[in-house]
Amino acid sequence: MNSRERMRRTVEFDKPDRIARDLWTLPIIHLEHSPTDLERFFQRWPVDITGPGTPGVQPRRLKGDAYQVGRYVDEWGCVFHNIQAGVIGEVKEPLLGDWSKMELFRTPDEYLGFDVDAVNAFCRASDKWCMAGCCPRPFERLQFLRGTENLMIDFMEQPAEFKELLGKVHDFHCREIEAWAATDIDAIRFMDDWGSQRSLLISPSQWREIFKPLYRDYVQIAHGKGKKLFMHSDGFIFDVYGDLIEIGIDAINSQLFCMDIEEIARRFGGKITFWGEIDRQHILCFGTVEEARAAVRRVADALYRPEGGLIAQFELGAAAKLDNAHAIYEAWESVTR
Repeated sequence: MNSRERMRRTVEFDKPDRIARDLWTLPIIHLEHSPTDLERFFQRWPVDITGPGTPGVQPRRLKGDAYQVGRYVDEWGCVFHNIQAGVIGEVKEPLLGDWSKMELFRTPDEYLGFDVDAVNAFCRASDKWCMAGCCPRPFERLQFLRGTENLMIDFMEQPAEFKELLGKVHDFHCREIEAWAATDIDAIRFMDDWGSQRSLLISPSQWREIFKPLYRDYVQIAHGKGKKLFMHSDGFIFDVYGDLIEIGIDAINSQLFCMDIEEIARRFGGKITFWGEIDRQHILCFGTVEEARAAVRRVADALYRPEGGLIAQFELGAAAKLDNAHAIYEAWESVTR
């Protein structure tokens, strides 16, 4: 069974031959670990997911390096300030800090003109599950454009300018998903970090009012072209798992260890694919090898089913121990056997 078939069977609960693997990495790992150790790790644990990037795109606003110390301008014109190499910085001076600057707003439409032939050729040449080169993030994009404090006020007051901006961001993301759904990729992903350590950042009712309809549109576009839709969200998002399942999200990447894993399993196990993850706040960085294995056992006991619905994923980021990372995949291999 190749990776593409393994992933398809995983998200469709159709008995994959083993648990699928995925790994996210931050550039900081290349500053914290030797090239030899990293190469040994990547060779030992090949993943089942890949992607073509955005071939042929010529960004108009992009300046600097998102993962270097200093100033970085993203494709929307949002300016990030970074004080640590290897991780991305923060927007300190939002582009639309006040509504008088709306004339500065432009969607990065050049990203809709990616090289479709190159994308399709990449997918044909790979036996891995191919993820689209886009990643819509409407809530986070609004934060980058307006600033978090301004945006929270916008949610309460909902001025006409906010509704206009939300509509333009959403329209761009819909066009982006439509363009990718017309290619040979297997799935499209999107993200929004909705959780603090203890709750959603806004009330579940307001989330359902403003953002659930946007996400439903993404699902309908992707599914209309036969593509799966994957979502990532950090923090405590227990209160909206049911909504994500209702609108048809195929796989969710979330920080399980911020929540009650056993209650997640009781309420939502078997209804959506859990795309990781193992705790990167504590266990990967500060835990022992045995604690890393125990973390996998806890997730497996709650969510693993031979028929599918679970991907062995985690993030290799700042301060992560390679010994713990090896132990995590070894534990998942043991679960599969």
